Amino acid sequence: MHAYLAEWLSLIIRWFHVIAGVAWIGASFYFIWLDNHLREPPQWKKDKGIKGDLWAIHGGGIYEVAKYQLAPEKMPGELHWFKWEAYSTFISGMALLFAVYYFGNPGYLIDASKVALSTGGAVAVGLGTLAVVMLVYEALIRSPLARHGLAFGAVLYGLLVLVAWGLFQVFAGRGAYIHVGAVVGTIMVANVFLGIMPAQRALVDAIEKGQEPDARVAQLAARAKLRSVHNNYMTLPVIFIMISNHYPMLYSHAYGWAILAAIGFITAFARHFFNLRHHGVTRPSILIISALLTLALIWAVAPAPRTAAESSADAPAVTDATATAIVRNHCVACHATSPEHPAFQAAPAGIALDELWALIQHGAKVRQAAVDTHYMPLGNMTGMTDEERAQLGQWLSQNAP
Repeated sequence: MHAYLAEWLSLIIRWFHVIAGVAWIGASFYFIWLDNHLREPPQWKKDKGIKGDLWAIHGGGIYEVAKYQLAPEKMPGELHWFKWEAYSTFISGMALLFAVYYFGNPGYLIDASKVALSTGGAVAVGLGTLAVVMLVYEALIRSPLARHGLAFGAVLYGLLVLVAWGLFQVFAGRGAYIHVGAVVGTIMVANVFLGIMPAQRALVDAIEKGQEPDARVAQLAARAKLRSVHNNYMTLPVIFIMISNHYPMLYSHAYGWAILAAIGFITAFARHFFNLRHHGVTRPSILIISALLTLALIWAVAPAPRTAAESSADAPAVTDATATAIVRNHCVACHATSPEHPAFQAAPAGIALDELWALIQHGAKVRQAAVDTHYMPLGNMTGMTDEERAQLGQWLSQNAP
């Protein structure tokens, strides 16, 4: 019953996290698009303090959107603040991190072949990394380096690559990926909480007091705009990490951290195309380069071809009994119709390997997870040897080529 309820808890939190993330990212994309599409208004609007306007049609209605240079003559009684989209995404994301990785199956996070961490030690490393990287980012964004966009971006990218590499030395690949995502998400929500919201509050306070915003408010506003741009470029990489747990071919690769770094660069670079296009600048070369880099990455991380010994019909045959014993010892505690592992109520991904026909049916996935990438068993908690992996691979070549 505990595993059953844990699965429901994970589902509900994950569902809420996705909904909140869609709301936050949607609002972020919309306002970046809106700012970049504002046009110079007619004079009568300028006389009212309007800086730019935009006309749009959606859902059967025509909308007029106006942005003020400072504020309208009279502030509205209700002013919507876009903050809870970010906060709820962060809160639900942290809840998911605890439910799935800290209090859930330890194999998602701990790989004893790297560092034999206790659960408490893994939690300390994970949360400590989030806190330290956020503090480093805050120091950077408040430093003179922030005035130099390209240099700042290079330093931030280098920092995140270093974090990815470091986490891969400590955590299982899946746990490392999700913690890099948590680091990026923490930076993004900190940008809202520590930068964007204070700037907006300072502006509204000055307006309500009938004061002209001073240099301090202007500085806060400029830095808030910069933080918003940073969030915009980090959005696509963090979305990728949100879905990456479905693809062990990436995070279980020996150079999984480098793959993540490459995908982060490619997706942020692709986002640059859309940001430029919103300013009326179209550079298809950016998308072409992004596509070529993606193809190069696919080629670079492809599994090595099977050796002649693995592919040869003359290779020593592996019996059904041997394959059954390997699967029974290392797989079916979780991947069974009725799993014995306390963390699972049902077979993960619906793959039950109780019978040989099922092993043949799921042969391609078993090969990828247990033979090619060594992702399974999780954290190799059962101590599956390279010899056993080779035997399982040979049996699959014989029966599920």
